Amino acid sequence: MNTRFSIIPVLALLASTGLSSAETPKPNIVAPAPMPATATGPSETSESGTLKVCASTKEAPFSTADEDGFENRIAAILAKAMGRELDYQWVDRPAIYLVRDGLDKKTCDVLMGVDSGDDRLLTSEPYYRSAYAFVSEASDDFSGTRWQDAGGDGLSRFATRLYSPAGTMLKYSGKYEDNLAYLYSLIDFKSRRNQYLDVPADRLVQEVRAGNADLAIAFAPEVARYVKQSDGKLRLSLIENDLELQNGQTVDLQYSQSIATRRGDDELMKEINEALAASREEIAAVIAEEGIPSLPLADASDNDKKAEDHASNAETTGDDGAGESARN
Repeated sequence: MNTRFSIIPVLALLASTGLSSAETPKPNIVAPAPMPATATGPSETSESGTLKVCASTKEAPFSTADEDGFENRIAAILAKAMGRELDYQWVDRPAIYLVRDGLDKKTCDVLMGVDSGDDRLLTSEPYYRSAYAFVSEASDDFSGTRWQDAGGDGLSRFATRLYSPAGTMLKYSGKYEDNLAYLYSLIDFKSRRNQYLDVPADRLVQEVRAGNADLAIAFAPEVARYVKQSDGKLRLSLIENDLELQNGQTVDLQYSQSIATRRGDDELMKEINEALAASREEIAAVIAEEGIPSLPLADASDNDKKAEDHASNAETTGDDGAGESARN
């Protein structure tokens, strides 16, 4: 559940942790509410010589208006391999709005870095796989590789995104309640009701480096660039296990990443998959240069099953589209 493109799975997760109602905070509904993708089929640009990418100016390190995000670089590689001219439809809002305000309106045709098998979209073969991770001070010698390690002695402050499995890890580690005041200080104690708020990825890393947080917990691609920029002062440790809930559900903490189009845009997707295969080494070099720790790519059928499970969880817990999944 990489939540860059959707917070629906996380709201469902909060409602299904297996904890008592007294232990589980009620998530505020974010408005306006991006809805699941509805548009299908090609657009004029998807059938042209242009690769029209939906992108946010507010999604560093993935995408920036200066096109120095690592997904901007991968998009340029992809367009070149496809023999198309790269063009962006920029949105000055978080990536959760890209499906609704881009793909659905057919003002753009492609999303970069979507969870493989996202059932709202047509997704490509995965081009890398990573996981949630801990960020720690290298001098602390923290060696945790399991989510339970967040419950260790001496750890009390955790920098996390607001809509991520990190909150559930902290609940099950017994650290959530004591961390709430600190977490909300990262958004200046603003209310999340009727607005989308989150903690920027670089802020998570800054909090650890400044000594304000003992650990940051985030999807590794969100923070790898900033850990690398610390010149060895910080450590990025992948979480190797999944999170098993008291109700029997499992929250996956490792995700394969793909490129997405609207469902039914089959010819464009065929081109994308061919270009990915031809550019695999160049793309891998970008991922490595960014400092993102990669995992072996999972079987595509496993990814599809995970995405279906996430969607099913959201439906059964009654969420009505409080977020949109496009981080992706």
